[in-house]
Amino acid sequence: MSLLGVLGVSAAAQADAAPRAAKGKRVAAAVTRVDRPAAARAMWVWDTSDPAGVVALATSRGIGQLYAAVPPNVGTSPQLADLRELVGLADAAGLRVDALGGDVGWVDDPAWVVGNWLKPALATGLFTGVHVDMEPYNTPAWTKSRKTVVKKYLAALDAFQVAAGATPIEADIPFWFDEVPANGSTFDREIMKRTDAVTVMAYRRLADGPDGTIALSANEIRSGAGLGVKVRIGQETNHLGDDPTSVKQTFHGQTLTQMETQLRLVTAAYDGSAGFAGLAIHDAIGYAAITD
Repeated sequence: MSLLGVLGVSAAAQADAAPRAAKGKRVAAAVTRVDRPAAARAMWVWDTSDPAGVVALATSRGIGQLYAAVPPNVGTSPQLADLRELVGLADAAGLRVDALGGDVGWVDDPAWVVGNWLKPALATGLFTGVHVDMEPYNTPAWTKSRKTVVKKYLAALDAFQVAAGATPIEADIPFWFDEVPANGSTFDREIMKRTDAVTVMAYRRLADGPDGTIALSANEIRSGAGLGVKVRIGQETNHLGDDPTSVKQTFHGQTLTQMETQLRLVTAAYDGSAGFAGLAIHDAIGYAAITD
């Protein structure tokens, strides 16, 4: 069933409703879209095959920014039509859309990423920003030579910055990157220095407590404030497993009211913080399945 089917919204009804300063070696580049400011709530969209459903979900739940998955060489991809429709509907609804992509192997070949993903995505003129989700800690290399992987990751971000020019770049990071050393500092801070914003994956279904979302994201919020980089807090909605560790990381199985109660606590905890940019929901499919 499409997201529209889950929400009970018709396609017709949806259609009717429907730079900051350069860092380091970043160079100026033409921005082909009208800039939209970052929104208080964002949502990952890995499956872009139901544009109307995605936009209906976003508008019904106060999502103002979409991270839309873009395949390599999108200019010749059959997914380009869906992305154009998604952005058209998002524009009509006042939503910002950023190009989403990432793979654990991206740190090993940033030149390929620039040539085959980043530049083709920006060449479409569809996206306001770039959002990367590289998770190299899921590879054997992270255990064998973490320092090397960290160095490659940061070098990849440097390459993306130069290629993106004035287009803002964001990155997803787990909350524990504040414990990983990098360049005499910490990995999360070094990533922030190379991006316009980060989304910290502090996936917990409870906001409070020593293992809650607020406690897990606190260091990143402080670092973001100090570095002048906005930090968004990510929350999970998909089924991750039935063991206690998996269950505590997601709102899957709870009601929308229960989820919103916890999200309001997170937002209240950081209200007024210079580093807090809002929330990000992972992802459209899991979120649509959560109802009251």
